[in-house]
Amino acid sequence: MTKPTIVLTGAAGGVGGMLRPLLAARYRLILSDRTEPPADLTAEETWHTADLTDRAAVDELMRGADGLIHLGGQSVEADWQTVHDANIAGLWNIYDACRAEGVARIIFASSNHAVGFYPRTRRIGVDQAVRPDGLYGVSKAFGEALGSLFADKHGLRVMSIRIGNVAEKPADHRRLSIWLHPEDLAQLIDIGLTHPDIHHAIVYGASHNERAWWDNSAAFALGYAPKHHAEDHVDYAMAEQAKLPADPVGDLLQGGAFCADGFDGDLSRTLSARLPR
Repeated sequence: MTKPTIVLTGAAGGVGGMLRPLLAARYRLILSDRTEPPADLTAEETWHTADLTDRAAVDELMRGADGLIHLGGQSVEADWQTVHDANIAGLWNIYDACRAEGVARIIFASSNHAVGFYPRTRRIGVDQAVRPDGLYGVSKAFGEALGSLFADKHGLRVMSIRIGNVAEKPADHRRLSIWLHPEDLAQLIDIGLTHPDIHHAIVYGASHNERAWWDNSAAFALGYAPKHHAEDHVDYAMAEQAKLPADPVGDLLQGGAFCADGFDGDLSRTLSARLPR
Protein backbone atom coordinates (compact mmCIF):
# COMPACT_ATOMS: atom_id res chain seq x y z
CA MET A 1 0.00 0.00 0.00
CA THR A 2 1.30 3.45 -0.93
CA LYS A 3 2.21 5.61 2.04
CA PRO A 4 0.36 8.93 2.36
CA THR A 5 2.49 11.90 1.36
CA ILE A 6 2.89 14.34 4.23
CA VAL A 7 4.63 17.71 4.19
CA LEU A 8 6.61 18.56 7.33
CA THR A 9 7.51 22.24 7.62
CA GLY A 10 10.11 23.42 10.10
CA ALA A 11 11.88 20.13 9.42
CA ALA A 12 15.34 21.51 10.22
CA GLY A 13 14.31 22.45 13.76
CA GLY A 14 14.76 20.41 16.90
CA VAL A 15 11.21 19.04 17.05
CA GLY A 16 11.24 18.23 13.34
CA GLY A 17 14.46 16.28 13.78
CA MET A 18 12.93 14.24 16.61
CA LEU A 19 9.77 13.49 14.63
CA ARG A 20 11.26 12.48 11.30
CA PRO A 21 12.37 8.93 12.25
CA LEU A 22 9.14 8.35 14.17
CA LEU A 23 6.95 9.24 11.18
CA ALA A 24 9.02 7.70 8.37
CA ALA A 25 7.55 4.21 8.75
CA ARG A 26 3.99 5.46 8.14
CA TYR A 27 4.38 8.38 5.75
CA ARG A 28 6.33 9.54 2.75
CA LEU A 29 7.79 12.77 4.04
CA ILE A 30 8.34 15.96 2.09
CA LEU A 31 10.53 18.07 4.35
CA SER A 32 10.79 21.82 4.21
CA ASP A 33 12.54 24.72 5.90
CA ARG A 34 14.29 27.92 4.90
CA THR A 35 17.68 26.22 5.17
CA GLU A 36 19.55 23.82 2.95
CA PRO A 37 18.87 20.07 3.46
CA PRO A 38 20.26 18.53 6.66
CA ALA A 39 23.18 16.14 6.38
CA ASP A 40 21.12 13.17 7.61
CA LEU A 41 18.48 13.33 4.85
CA THR A 42 17.47 9.77 3.91
CA ALA A 43 16.60 8.31 0.52
CA GLU A 44 12.96 8.12 1.65
CA GLU A 45 12.74 11.88 2.32
CA THR A 46 12.33 14.72 -0.17
CA TRP A 47 13.58 18.22 0.66
CA HIS A 48 12.18 21.60 -0.43
CA THR A 49 13.83 24.85 0.65
CA ALA A 50 10.94 27.31 1.02
CA ASP A 51 10.07 30.52 2.84
CA LEU A 52 6.51 30.68 4.17
CA THR A 53 6.12 34.24 2.88
CA ASP A 54 6.75 33.07 -0.71
CA ARG A 55 3.28 32.00 -1.83
CA ALA A 56 4.46 30.40 -5.07
CA ALA A 57 6.97 28.27 -3.18
CA VAL A 58 4.33 27.25 -0.64
CA ASP A 59 1.90 26.27 -3.42
CA GLU A 60 4.57 24.10 -5.00
CA LEU A 61 5.39 22.53 -1.66
CA MET A 62 1.78 21.46 -1.06
CA ARG A 63 1.13 20.12 -4.55
CA GLY A 64 0.21 16.44 -4.42
CA ALA A 65 0.36 16.16 -0.62
CA ASP A 66 -2.23 14.29 1.44
CA GLY A 67 -1.52 16.15 4.66
CA LEU A 68 0.61 18.74 6.40
CA ILE A 69 2.41 18.86 9.74
CA HIS A 70 3.11 22.54 10.21
CA LEU A 71 5.99 23.17 12.62
CA GLY A 72 7.43 26.04 10.59
CA GLY A 73 7.49 29.72 11.43
CA GLN A 74 8.86 31.83 14.27
CA SER A 75 9.23 29.48 17.23
CA VAL A 76 9.90 31.89 20.12
CA GLU A 77 8.97 35.42 21.16
CA ALA A 78 10.17 38.14 18.79
CA ASP A 79 9.30 41.61 17.53
CA TRP A 80 5.93 42.08 15.80
CA GLN A 81 7.25 42.24 12.23
CA THR A 82 9.10 38.93 12.62
CA VAL A 83 6.11 37.21 14.21
CA HIS A 84 3.71 38.72 11.68
CA ASP A 85 5.65 37.70 8.59
CA ALA A 86 6.22 34.09 9.62
CA ASN A 87 3.23 33.25 11.82
CA ILE A 88 0.47 35.46 10.47
CA ALA A 89 1.12 36.18 6.77
CA GLY A 90 3.10 32.95 6.32
CA LEU A 91 0.45 30.89 8.05
CA TRP A 92 -2.25 32.34 5.80
CA ASN A 93 -0.19 31.16 2.81
CA ILE A 94 0.05 27.69 4.35
CA TYR A 95 -3.69 27.28 4.97
CA ASP A 96 -4.80 28.81 1.69
CA ALA A 97 -2.29 26.75 -0.29
CA CYS A 98 -3.64 23.60 1.38
CA ARG A 99 -7.15 24.62 0.35
CA ALA A 100 -6.08 25.39 -3.22
CA GLU A 101 -4.04 22.20 -3.63
CA GLY A 102 -6.55 19.86 -1.98
CA VAL A 103 -4.47 18.96 1.07
CA ALA A 104 -7.12 17.37 3.26
CA ARG A 105 -5.46 17.26 6.70
CA ILE A 106 -3.47 19.83 8.66
CA ILE A 107 -1.64 19.43 11.95
CA PHE A 108 -0.97 22.91 13.32
CA ALA A 109 1.72 23.23 15.98
CA SER A 110 0.00 25.60 18.35
CA SER A 111 1.51 26.28 21.76
CA ASN A 112 0.87 26.45 25.47
CA HIS A 113 1.77 30.12 25.07
CA ALA A 114 -1.69 30.72 23.58
CA VAL A 115 -2.94 30.28 27.15
CA GLY A 116 0.20 31.18 29.09
CA PHE A 117 -1.34 33.86 31.32
CA TYR A 118 -3.50 31.39 33.22
CA PRO A 119 -2.14 30.90 36.75
CA ARG A 120 -0.55 27.60 37.61
CA THR A 121 -3.27 27.04 40.20
CA ARG A 122 -5.93 26.95 37.47
CA ARG A 123 -6.72 23.75 35.56
CA ILE A 124 -7.98 24.52 32.07
CA GLY A 125 -9.42 22.64 29.12
CA VAL A 126 -9.66 23.78 25.51
CA ASP A 127 -12.94 25.69 25.91
CA GLN A 128 -11.60 28.53 28.05
CA ALA A 129 -10.69 31.85 26.43
CA VAL A 130 -7.18 32.17 25.08
CA ARG A 131 -4.74 34.19 27.22
CA PRO A 132 -1.57 34.58 25.14
CA ASP A 133 1.59 35.56 26.98
CA GLY A 134 3.29 37.43 24.12
CA LEU A 135 3.17 38.13 20.41
CA TYR A 136 4.22 34.54 19.70
CA GLY A 137 1.26 33.31 21.75
CA VAL A 138 -1.05 35.71 19.90
CA SER A 139 0.11 34.19 16.61
CA LYS A 140 -0.71 30.71 17.88
CA ALA A 141 -4.20 31.80 18.94
CA PHE A 142 -4.58 33.26 15.44
CA GLY A 143 -3.49 29.94 13.93
CA GLU A 144 -6.13 28.06 15.88
CA ALA A 145 -8.79 30.53 14.71
CA LEU A 146 -7.60 30.23 11.12
CA GLY A 147 -7.80 26.43 11.39
CA SER A 148 -11.38 26.73 12.58
CA LEU A 149 -12.25 28.96 9.63
CA PHE A 150 -10.72 26.64 7.05
CA ALA A 151 -12.44 23.62 8.59
CA ASP A 152 -15.87 25.28 8.66
CA LYS A 153 -15.70 27.18 5.40
CA HIS A 154 -13.52 24.99 3.22
CA GLY A 155 -13.84 21.49 4.65
CA LEU A 156 -10.24 20.93 5.73
CA ARG A 157 -9.67 18.65 8.71
CA VAL A 158 -7.43 20.41 11.21
CA MET A 159 -5.89 19.46 14.54
CA SER A 160 -4.30 22.28 16.54
CA ILE A 161 -1.91 20.85 19.15
CA ARG A 162 -1.09 23.21 22.03
CA ILE A 163 2.40 21.85 22.50
CA GLY A 164 4.01 22.07 25.92
CA ASN A 165 7.72 21.30 25.71
CA VAL A 166 9.01 18.52 23.45
CA ALA A 167 12.05 16.74 24.83
CA GLU A 168 13.32 13.35 25.95
CA LYS A 169 12.68 14.39 29.57
CA PRO A 170 11.30 17.43 31.41
CA ALA A 171 14.01 20.00 32.06
CA ASP A 172 12.69 21.82 35.16
CA HIS A 173 9.76 22.12 37.57
CA ARG A 174 7.48 23.92 35.10
CA ARG A 175 8.04 21.31 32.46
CA LEU A 176 6.96 18.49 34.76
CA SER A 177 3.48 19.93 34.06
CA ILE A 178 3.78 20.54 30.30
CA TRP A 179 6.31 17.99 29.05
CA LEU A 180 5.69 16.10 25.79
CA HIS A 181 7.81 13.13 24.74
CA PRO A 182 8.45 12.99 20.97
CA GLU A 183 6.77 9.56 20.74
CA ASP A 184 3.60 10.95 22.33
CA LEU A 185 3.63 13.89 19.92
CA ALA A 186 3.95 11.45 17.01
CA GLN A 187 0.90 9.59 18.35
CA LEU A 188 -1.14 12.80 18.46
CA ILE A 189 -0.05 13.62 14.90
CA ASP A 190 -1.13 10.16 13.70
CA ILE A 191 -4.55 10.74 15.26
CA GLY A 192 -4.88 14.12 13.56
CA LEU A 193 -3.90 12.71 10.18
CA THR A 194 -6.15 9.65 10.29
CA HIS A 195 -9.07 9.97 12.71
CA PRO A 196 -12.37 9.95 10.76
CA ASP A 197 -14.15 12.37 13.10
CA ILE A 198 -11.65 15.24 13.06
CA HIS A 199 -13.16 18.57 12.00
CA HIS A 200 -11.22 21.20 13.91
CA ALA A 201 -9.85 19.71 17.11
CA ILE A 202 -7.82 21.62 19.69
CA VAL A 203 -5.84 19.35 22.03
CA TYR A 204 -2.98 19.76 24.45
CA GLY A 205 0.40 18.33 23.53
CA ALA A 206 1.38 16.74 26.83
CA SER A 207 2.53 13.34 27.97
CA HIS A 208 1.18 11.65 31.11
CA ASN A 209 2.01 14.45 33.55
CA GLU A 210 0.62 14.00 37.05
CA ARG A 211 1.19 17.72 37.71
CA ALA A 212 -0.60 18.84 34.53
CA TRP A 213 -2.47 22.15 34.47
CA TRP A 214 -4.50 21.02 31.46
CA ASP A 215 -7.60 18.90 31.08
CA ASN A 216 -6.76 16.93 27.93
CA SER A 217 -10.03 15.02 27.67
CA ALA A 218 -10.48 16.33 24.10
CA ALA A 219 -7.39 14.34 23.07
CA PHE A 220 -8.33 11.28 25.12
CA ALA A 221 -11.75 11.21 23.43
CA LEU A 222 -9.93 10.78 20.11
CA GLY A 223 -7.99 7.78 21.43
CA TYR A 224 -4.83 9.46 22.67
CA ALA A 225 -3.01 7.32 25.25
CA PRO A 226 0.37 8.84 26.18
CA LYS A 227 3.07 6.32 27.04
CA HIS A 228 5.57 8.51 28.86
CA HIS A 229 5.38 9.75 32.48
CA ALA A 230 6.91 13.01 33.66
CA GLU A 231 7.32 11.73 37.22
CA ASP A 232 9.86 9.18 35.98
CA HIS A 233 12.20 12.16 35.58
CA VAL A 234 11.30 14.21 38.64
CA ASP A 235 14.74 14.02 40.28
CA TYR A 236 16.44 15.31 37.15
CA ALA A 237 13.88 18.08 36.64
CA MET A 238 14.10 19.35 40.21
CA ALA A 239 17.91 19.27 40.18
CA GLU A 240 17.85 21.43 37.04
CA GLN A 241 15.25 23.73 38.62
CA ALA A 242 17.59 24.36 41.55
CA LYS A 243 20.06 25.96 39.12
CA LEU A 244 17.54 28.57 37.96
CA PRO A 245 16.92 31.97 39.59
CA ALA A 246 13.49 32.71 41.04
CA ASP A 247 11.06 34.53 38.74
CA PRO A 248 8.41 36.42 40.77
CA VAL A 249 6.09 36.68 37.73
CA GLY A 250 6.86 33.65 35.59
CA ASP A 251 6.89 31.18 38.49
CA LEU A 252 3.19 31.89 39.11
CA LEU A 253 1.93 31.62 35.53
CA GLN A 254 1.68 28.74 33.10
CA GLY A 255 3.69 30.50 30.40
CA GLY A 256 6.69 31.01 32.69
CA ALA A 257 9.35 33.38 31.42
CA PHE A 258 7.24 34.36 28.40
CA CYS A 259 4.82 36.02 30.83
CA ALA A 260 7.60 37.81 32.70
CA ASP A 261 9.20 39.21 29.54
CA GLY A 262 8.23 42.90 29.46
CA PHE A 263 5.59 42.49 32.17
CA ASP A 264 4.44 45.77 33.72
CA GLY A 265 0.83 44.89 34.57
CA ASP A 266 -1.07 44.25 37.79
CA LEU A 267 0.02 40.77 38.82
CA SER A 268 -2.69 40.32 41.44
CA ARG A 269 -5.39 41.16 38.90
CA THR A 270 -3.85 38.88 36.29
CA LEU A 271 -3.77 35.99 38.74
CA SER A 272 -7.35 36.48 39.93
CA ALA A 273 -8.98 37.26 36.57
CA ARG A 274 -11.85 35.01 35.46
CA LEU A 275 -12.32 35.32 31.73
CA PRO A 276 -15.64 34.44 30.07
CA ARG A 277 -15.77 31.25 28.07
